[in-house]
Amino acid sequence: MTVDDSGSGTDAQGAGEDPLALRLEQLILGAERRYTPFQAARSAGVTMELATRFWRAMGFADVGQAKALTEADVLALRRLAGLVEAGLLSEAMAVQVARSTGQTTARLAEWQIDSFLEGLTEPPEPGMTRTEVTYPIVELLLPELEEFLVYVWRRQLAASAGRVVQGADDEEMVDRRLAVAFADLVGFTRLTRRMEEEELGELVEAFETTAADLVAARGGRLIKTLGDEVLYAADDAGTAAEIAMRLIETMSNDETMPELRVGMAFGTVTTRMGDVFGTTVNLASRLTSIAPRDAVLVDTAFAEELIRTGDAPASEAAAAEAVAAAEKEGEEPPTYRFALQPMWQRPVRGLGVVEPWLLTRRNGAAPSAASS
Repeated sequence: MTVDDSGSGTDAQGAGEDPLALRLEQLILGAERRYTPFQAARSAGVTMELATRFWRAMGFADVGQAKALTEADVLALRRLAGLVEAGLLSEAMAVQVARSTGQTTARLAEWQIDSFLEGLTEPPEPGMTRTEVTYPIVELLLPELEEFLVYVWRRQLAASAGRVVQGADDEEMVDRRLAVAFADLVGFTRLTRRMEEEELGELVEAFETTAADLVAARGGRLIKTLGDEVLYAADDAGTAAEIAMRLIETMSNDETMPELRVGMAFGTVTTRMGDVFGTTVNLASRLTSIAPRDAVLVDTAFAEELIRTGDAPASEAAAAEAVAAAEKEGEEPPTYRFALQPMWQRPVRGLGVVEPWLLTRRNGAAPSAASS
């Protein structure tokens, strides 16, 4: 979006472009190209510097002096600037809003074009080109996908707002105590050398789909996927542990999938733009790298949290004592979902010496009904 201040410029962009691409752009954007970046900034009532910051934050390339922007671009700039002028957002926060929205929707758009849209626009008859079927398909899909996107966004926003409201104090809005977990496919690098690209892509998609479904169904939050690894978080250790065990059990029962290992930690986590950061996240990642195949390792804080909430006993001896005490008092004996076994202390790069705990289902217990 870099331009000079003259406001002049020719419609250089588009002169050699495919006519269908231009028609599709106009259909999707709902408007024709009318403005150079300078003209769009002036029409929106913002400085060229701020307009450029917003534009780049949304993930769009500089277009020089080309007349490449539409009325929708002007409206977007005006809205962001209006939120700043009204004092609802600082300028830095408005840029963050632009960046987080751009990064999230960019990935969604790439997926829809690469996988979803291309599959639908495969020429139905010999001799037909994709060009001849793309436009009407997009025309039919666009309003439905737009409404669905807004629906999912509102649902996610409501869920996120609910978690913040239920937080213990204002500090939890930024720095929160969460259970964080990495689930990693074992031997993925070797697989990339043996498998065809399409086959490898199908394996990664199956893994990501399985993980995303299990995380969502059990009440966790998928933070991101990294091909052979997923990162998720949960508000409590019991939920994160149940998800981890479900992942191991599901993957081990699928002969087409590699073995899995999971590392988890519990503690203060900084959240930013949908991602999580901090020592707790780093520790979970390091535990994953040393976890045995088809096994789950947790840190001491995670183990202590499971013990505190009654999801796991401190030891089998402690479990036996708790059962005996309950029976003596005529009370229902405690039931534990998980078992914890302390492992050898070991140095972990960048984090010093840690004591991992091996997490398993207690006595081979089946998944609890509450989490089914």
